[in-house]
Amino acid sequence: MGCGEDNPNGLHLEVHLHGDHVYADLQFDERHSGAPGLAHGGAISAACDDIMGFTLWIAETPAVTRTLTVEYRRPVPLHTPVHITASLVDETDRALFIEANGTVGDTTYFAAEAVFVKVDLSHFLRHGDWGATADLITRFFQAD
Repeated sequence: MGCGEDNPNGLHLEVHLHGDHVYADLQFDERHSGAPGLAHGGAISAACDDIMGFTLWIAETPAVTRTLTVEYRRPVPLHTPVHITASLVDETDRALFIEANGTVGDTTYFAAEAVFVKVDLSHFLRHGDWGATADLITRFFQAD
């Protein structure tokens, strides 16, 4: 839904690592619409969840979303460039605390906070597709 190319209705995020944060530039379109001319809150939430997942490059650990809270500050018009960033704010033995922001120009349109729970790779083998898990493991360790 977020960064994958296989979903024709996905967001197709191209996420980049820059120092202590990750970022992507995106534009929501009709596939992601809610109210006429505006991005659906679920699409915005999906973008936040996906980019926050890329902070795992920084944390250097696999993890999964436990909670995600999005604050919608302004309606996001379709076909408007949005810059979304995410940073790892804190970490414990078991959890990662992550924040994200979506801006248009200098104005924040949405902000999010999440808690991700650290898991070992067997989590994905128990609950997911074996072949896709092997691909995930390979991509995780090759990311730079």
